[in-house]
Amino acid sequence: MHDYIEVEFRSGRLGYYQSNPAISIQPEDLIIVEVERGDDIAQVVHMSVSDEDLDSQATGVGSYNILRIAGEEDMEKLKNISLEEEKAANTFQMILERYPFEMKLIETVYQFDGNKLTFFFTAEGRIDFRTFVRELATVFKTRIELHQTTGRDEARRLGGFGMCGNQYCCGSFLKHFNQVTIKMAKDQNLAGNLSKISGPCGRLLCCLNFEEDFYVEEAKDFPVIGTCVLYKDMRMMVLRIDVLSKHIFLSNEDSAMQDLDLEQFSKLEVISIPELEPC
Repeated sequence: MHDYIEVEFRSGRLGYYQSNPAISIQPEDLIIVEVERGDDIAQVVHMSVSDEDLDSQATGVGSYNILRIAGEEDMEKLKNISLEEEKAANTFQMILERYPFEMKLIETVYQFDGNKLTFFFTAEGRIDFRTFVRELATVFKTRIELHQTTGRDEARRLGGFGMCGNQYCCGSFLKHFNQVTIKMAKDQNLAGNLSKISGPCGRLLCCLNFEEDFYVEEAKDFPVIGTCVLYKDMRMMVLRIDVLSKHIFLSNEDSAMQDLDLEQFSKLEVISIPELEPC
């Protein structure tokens, strides 16, 4: 079986290349690689790739080669590309003013050999920008790609720091966006104020997904929310559980609250379970 490395292009796209024994590559090296149309520069992010990641890239894996480690000339060229991207962004904005739709330009990325220019943007709804792309291609005289991104993509590209004080997960180590649901927030007792558990992208925090398995596993020892029990001759319902403190919170029809630990709760008589009979 061939060994593969994982690289990240300046556009944020991930790629997988077969290791070349003749080229001594280290993690975080900048390398020049073949792509679909020409050459591009990428950074090595992993020196080995799982079969699952390889299988997710059904096309392109093994089709292109690693050419060399980026040298001084390549680094100097990269500086010039950054200047050209800034000019291209300004030109993009000037051309955009003549069109009826609104787009927010997030990032401009030239392929290393100049054979492709990609504009990442956000917009409300879908936009028919075929005429716009043709004009851009006429002006820049290269292949043009426009990518409409989501709020999460925008946060990843712009970067920043979250409420935890660390760099955004999406901008540091997350390869793919996993689905984050309100159920995860409820499982972790965090659904009270959604604004406090939402990121700058306006979506639920990605980190809610990290500990979900732990909370689901720990909750197996706890009663289902809505379970009715008899506590001191009062009919009370399980209102909330806290798996970290191992406490169960009960409430009755008069909104009286009572919290118990697991041992105390296990001694109560269960009257009904919500799946079988409402409280």
